[in-house]
Amino acid sequence: MKRYYIDLGSSTIKVYVYEKELTLQEEHSIYFKNDFDPEKGISEYNLKELCDYFEEIKSKYDLKYYNTNIYVTGIFRNLVQDRKTDLVKLFNDKFDLHFNIISHGIENYYLAKAMENDYNGKKVLIINMGGKTTELVTFAGNKIVNSQNINIGVADLLNNFLKVNDKYSGDTPEDMEQFVLDKLNDISLDADYDCAIFTGGEERFELLTGFNLVPNTLFDDGIHKYMVSLEDYIEGTKKVFYDISLEELYELMPANPKWMDGARSGAIIPLVLFKKANVKWIIPSDLNLINGVINDSN
Repeated sequence: MKRYYIDLGSSTIKVYVYEKELTLQEEHSIYFKNDFDPEKGISEYNLKELCDYFEEIKSKYDLKYYNTNIYVTGIFRNLVQDRKTDLVKLFNDKFDLHFNIISHGIENYYLAKAMENDYNGKKVLIINMGGKTTELVTFAGNKIVNSQNINIGVADLLNNFLKVNDKYSGDTPEDMEQFVLDKLNDISLDADYDCAIFTGGEERFELLTGFNLVPNTLFDDGIHKYMVSLEDYIEGTKKVFYDISLEELYELMPANPKWMDGARSGAIIPLVLFKKANVKWIIPSDLNLINGVINDSN
């Protein structure tokens, strides 16, 4: 039987199907942070778009309570309990689906399950960045030795740098880096990592935008085929800021162009973390918590 898994975050909804293997079917971006209020909930406009989208995918994939799991993260955790309850009730009554808001701890658990590997004995920093939060997990060998959550995400940069999504960015990576550094002043990281894995669609993005990816020679897990040096990551980021227009970024992802609104800002938080951790090689990854859900159940 096909099973459907939906990852619903602060800005993007990803629909997966699992039948022998996990496949991303589609994704849709909604900026839930816009006009968000913990007491009042997400905006009426965004709630309507959310419901319209679920009506569409429920019909398209024949989503049922017994074949569909929804994992809700990010900004939805900030809702007061009454608003969380409202969404659970709405999804139960309107779609016969469970709106499952998971804790940071559970998200970290599934992220770790998604990335579980011996990494050829390497020490690896896993970075999973969302709209409002970023999760960090450290593997040494095949064991998790540290995990932490930081309260900064793509939305923080979009809210503070209003020219970043001009045709070509009117904000500089350097100014945005300094903003993140100030926010992460109290965050300390080890300086002996062999590499960092940046998850959540990053491999797809770097392939689309032409980062200088080379074959991954650090480990072979059959999934992560590429790596990029810190220097080339910085150059690739500058290219996205200054050489590729926003319209061209949209054209690279015609099925969900709004995802690219976070492309420039989304490069900066991991860049700061790479530098703080003295990482020389970055492994782009398309894995996320749903991969962890599947790994945990098998």
